[in-house]
Amino acid sequence: MFELSQSFYFESAHTLRRQVERNEADGSRRVHGHTYTARVTVRGEADAATGMVVDLAVLRAAIAAVRERLDHHFLDEVPDLGTPTLENLCVFIHRHMLAAVPQVAEVCVERKSSGDRCAYRP
Repeated sequence: MFELSQSFYFESAHTLRRQVERNEADGSRRVHGHTYTARVTVRGEADAATGMVVDLAVLRAAIAAVRERLDHHFLDEVPDLGTPTLENLCVFIHRHMLAAVPQVAEVCVERKSSGDRCAYRP
């Protein structure tokens, strides 16, 4: 069994209603942006004919299509995303990758500047 990963980044803005009432919550309510790093991991056996779990060109094309929907967009307005949390970004990326790459086993989204990271393994 193999796992193969491809990372990408996107820059987006959003707002966020938070449950906590302190300075951090106040900043979240205003429009603000992040640089996100996402990693898509596929899992499976290597194909006997190609030696690959998935052709990286196929994986990169699927990632490019998802990235186009997120990069330099206001996440509050992205259809099918819901509240723009790390959790929902993981699910959104996974859902939109599946048609082209059904071997997707994990999606991680990270904001390195703040140390936040979320992993989704359906």
